[in-house]
Amino acid sequence: MENANALIKLKNTVQEIIDLIAKKEYAEATIKLEDAGEDLDSIMDHADDDADLVEISHYQVLLNQLYQKIHTPEA
Repeated sequence: MENANALIKLKNTVQEIIDLIAKKEYAEATIKLEDAGEDLDSIMDHADDDADLVEISHYQVLLNQLYQKIHTPEA
C-alpha cells in the first residue's frame, strides 16, 4: 500500500515539527509544516480506503493544531 509508506513519512515529519516547536525553532517548523500539508494533500488525492481517510482526517486536525501553536502568541 503506497499510502502506508507516505503516512509513515508524514508521521515522522510531524514528530520533527513537534520537536522544532519544543526548541522554539518556529521558522523551520513552519517550513516543515507547509511540506507536511503538501504531503497530506497528495496522500488524500490517492486515498481510496475509508481507513486511510480517517487517518488523513486525524493528521489534518493535528497539522491545524500545530499551525495554531506556531502562529498564536504565548500569553
